[in-house]
Amino acid sequence: MAGSGTYSRLPNDAANSETRQLLNGEPVVHSSTHGGQIVVHPNGNSYTYTYGPKGLAGLALNRYALLCAVFASIGGLSFGYDQGVIANVLVMKDFMTRWPISPLEEGFMTAVLELGALIGALCAGIFADNYSRRFSMFISCIIFCIGSTLQCGARSLLHLFLGRAIGGVGVGALSTLSPLYMAEISPPEVRGSLMALEQFAIVLGVVLGFWLGYFTRDIPGSASWRIPLGVQIIPAVILILGCTFLPASPRLLVLQGRYDEAIASLAQLRLRSFAEAQEDPLIQIEFLEMRVEAAMIHRRFGTAENSKSALSAEWIAWKRLFGKNYRDRTMVGILIAFFQQWSGINALLYYGPILVRNIGLSGGNVTLLVSGGIGIVQFLAVLPVIAYIDKWGRRPLLRGGSVAMTCSHFSISILIILFASDWAAHSTAAWIGVGFVYTFTAAYGMSFGPVAWVLPSEVFPLSMRSKGVALSTASVWVNNFLIGLITPVTLEWSAAGTFIMFAVASFLAYIWVTYNVPETANVSLEEIDEMFKSSAGREESILKAQIEEDLGLRALMVRLARDEVRD
Repeated sequence: MAGSGTYSRLPNDAANSETRQLLNGEPVVHSSTHGGQIVVHPNGNSYTYTYGPKGLAGLALNRYALLCAVFASIGGLSFGYDQGVIANVLVMKDFMTRWPISPLEEGFMTAVLELGALIGALCAGIFADNYSRRFSMFISCIIFCIGSTLQCGARSLLHLFLGRAIGGVGVGALSTLSPLYMAEISPPEVRGSLMALEQFAIVLGVVLGFWLGYFTRDIPGSASWRIPLGVQIIPAVILILGCTFLPASPRLLVLQGRYDEAIASLAQLRLRSFAEAQEDPLIQIEFLEMRVEAAMIHRRFGTAENSKSALSAEWIAWKRLFGKNYRDRTMVGILIAFFQQWSGINALLYYGPILVRNIGLSGGNVTLLVSGGIGIVQFLAVLPVIAYIDKWGRRPLLRGGSVAMTCSHFSISILIILFASDWAAHSTAAWIGVGFVYTFTAAYGMSFGPVAWVLPSEVFPLSMRSKGVALSTASVWVNNFLIGLITPVTLEWSAAGTFIMFAVASFLAYIWVTYNVPETANVSLEEIDEMFKSSAGREESILKAQIEEDLGLRALMVRLARDEVRD
């Protein structure tokens, strides 16, 4: 019963008991007429299901969901593009001549986008729940286009600052909305692959933004920097058009009690007709799982109608993150984002040419080409992690990455101390420094880059996951803002000191991961509870089992098993 928070228990009849006895042996496999299968495990209390194969074959089978995810990932592309393009714009001749700025102003110009993104990320969740994912993405793209237009047509520094701040609101909102929508439309067997499109799109945006700026840098006049700043409007317009065709999030429709619309949207995403969806057990299972999730949220937090006010209910929900049961998990989400940013990756992306000059390379082309390689190395490093992150585990990647990043930063700082007074006579040392920059980038791309987006969604129980992930994302933008603001200042003060700062942060990350981060790969909720010395997940597991029975999900499993056994 939508929104009420009360349910009628299904009778535990003799037929169910008889079927449970049948299930005490081997798992029962039920094949769907549309492909895919449902496996009910012994005792009938657990099951797995798939719409088809994993990997590339699964993506081809779920081509409509893949297409929708590709459109949604354009939000990540916009985020990455800005990171890549600003590094070139800041060192273009016309830009520097037109607006000579101090290191502090340079830092603020970069960081103001992160400040806007923080506001956008925090507001996105509220608008997404109150309106819709698609409409919120649509509005976010409009905001981003306004900001990009201001940057492209800027006649003063104020226009640039305002454009980046406004565009940042759109980027921040999209950084929350795109992965949220992608997760909610994905079939279970390819959810990881589709979610990986977000990180893939971010890194691709970095590469495209940098190299477009590189190829326009010699165009006479302001077109050299106006073109790359203006081009970022194109993907936003594509996403605006795509939002008019994207199906609604089935999960949000279920949360709103619009069950028929939810089934219709789910059927469209899974390439079924509405009539077929009514009979397809795979659709029914996924739909009931959504209802269970919605019921858990209502049971935990109630609804706006049952609260004194929607604002007070929202405040109570956020406060839970810092309560006894969730405090340790919340710190994992906040600190993984903190160390991701203070490793120094965005300093390299934003100020790559400036940092490379400090390592000792000279010449505009050489400096830009070397710093542009940073994005390419990161792009290549992320690919194997997408395929093997579950096999390798989170902690080994984070610890190994921390060690490699610490050594790389420390080595660069030593090279600067030894040879900065005469780089021309020590070109080999300069190129060794570049090698360490690339080593750091590869280590980041295989550790804190992807894992920092995965870990928060795993440490929080279901009912706290959206807010926990939102808070972790906010931590990303806060620390991104600080890095963008202070890096030009620290570079002017001491280039070696800047790399030592990043080395210390990476070393502290190693200590923190070693003693405070659990291994969440292939770990059950109950085992995660033991790691955090909390009963929150066990309590939620009991509640979830009760709701599954109340809504008929377990009865459906028993019925499917009974039909298969009789066959």
